Amino acid sequence: MVTHKTKELRKQIAPYEQSNMKDSIFQLLNTVVPFLALWILAYQSLSISYLLSLLFSVAAAGLLIRIFIIFHDCTHHSFFKSRKANKVVGTLTGVLTMFPYSQWGHDHAVHHATSSNLDKRGTGDIWVMTVDEYLAAPVSLKLAYRLYRNPIVMFILGPIYLVLIKNRFNRKGARTPEKLNTYLTNILIFSVAGLLIWAIGWEAFLMVQGPIFFISGSLGIWLFYIQHTFEDSYFESDKDWEYVKAAVEGSSYYKLPKVLQWITGNIGYHHVHHLSPRVPNYKLEEVHNNTKPLQNVPTITLTTSLSSLKFRLWDEESKQFIGFKELKTLVKASKITA
Repeated sequence: MVTHKTKELRKQIAPYEQSNMKDSIFQLLNTVVPFLALWILAYQSLSISYLLSLLFSVAAAGLLIRIFIIFHDCTHHSFFKSRKANKVVGTLTGVLTMFPYSQWGHDHAVHHATSSNLDKRGTGDIWVMTVDEYLAAPVSLKLAYRLYRNPIVMFILGPIYLVLIKNRFNRKGARTPEKLNTYLTNILIFSVAGLLIWAIGWEAFLMVQGPIFFISGSLGIWLFYIQHTFEDSYFESDKDWEYVKAAVEGSSYYKLPKVLQWITGNIGYHHVHHLSPRVPNYKLEEVHNNTKPLQNVPTITLTTSLSSLKFRLWDEESKQFIGFKELKTLVKASKITA
């Protein structure tokens, strides 16, 4: 049953759930155009210095993260009022980011509908095991989970698997329109890459595109990780799970410096986004600042967010994340075999 406070909160946010054509077009121009310019500069500067080229590539990687946020808004149909416009721009920005619009949009919608629900994990989210699940798991599963949660695997190998492998294939049970969108995205990606390789050579292509891909991919996964993996997060079984609590308490407010906030398309206001995915990214800060209940949420900074790297398991008893070291302490105290 929806409480009075929940209804009031939704009422306060409702006016922001409309995109503005002028703001959306402006964001496209101030993101995609500079990205393309930096890509060209990164290539042109190869003849001068690879270090200079890397500097342009790093800047381009930042803008690619911002392009992904535009893509992300399109999948929520929040960037434009027209669903067709969202699909067209979403598919094209999906080519730049190497994410299939329809497939990722489906998985991400499931993520929003089930985030922090212990009984509905597995689609569009990061693999999280509870303490009890881990202790009861066979050795092979424990090893797989430890490897998965290792920062090198998650933030370095993760982007390679996600972008080059997972995103190139349709999910099981996908409908024909979704499959066709994935095929179209793949064709466009290979066509653009092939054209560039033909024009500038495969070595130059990899020297420019490689750093952009790794930096944006690693930071993108980090952003997604930190938005749901922090000490005072929220997870509940289905019978106790509440959408608003999952949004406000299970999604972090990642307070970033203004430059990084701009690059990441305000996605640090993740609690606002999960509460209402229809709010376009350029209005998230405004919603946060004008809605008092949303200002009293778990807040993390660049410094404090680093501590989240040690979080590995969700402890249902203490209602918080713990690391494998803390697990050993629990095991010793209760004399359970890990």
